[in-house]
Amino acid sequence: MTDPLKIWIIIFFLGVGTYLIRFSFLGLVGDRKLPKWFTQHLNYVGVAVMPGLIIPFLIWPDATGGTLDAPRLIAAFAAFGIGIWQQSALWSVIAGIATLYTLMFILG
Repeated sequence: MTDPLKIWIIIFFLGVGTYLIRFSFLGLVGDRKLPKWFTQHLNYVGVAVMPGLIIPFLIWPDATGGTLDAPRLIAAFAAFGIGIWQQSALWSVIAGIATLYTLMFILG
């Protein structure tokens, strides 16, 4: 077992590092007008991050022992379709969750 003092020191410095990273963007740049090209690129952050968060849980879900199953695959297609149709990440997530839990309830 690692010494608890070492763990708390690591947690402290990670917290300080996280604070400094966020402050560098929010505290130093937060009240300034950002260039248009930069804000246009920020629109793609969610689109770039979401697949990286979702795909591992779709292809290798822990709940099924790492095998792909129909409810998760259908829920992913439903979320994708609603996202394309509504142009909304919120409705896409809601559709995916509703589809997944409905199919899990129906299929057992």
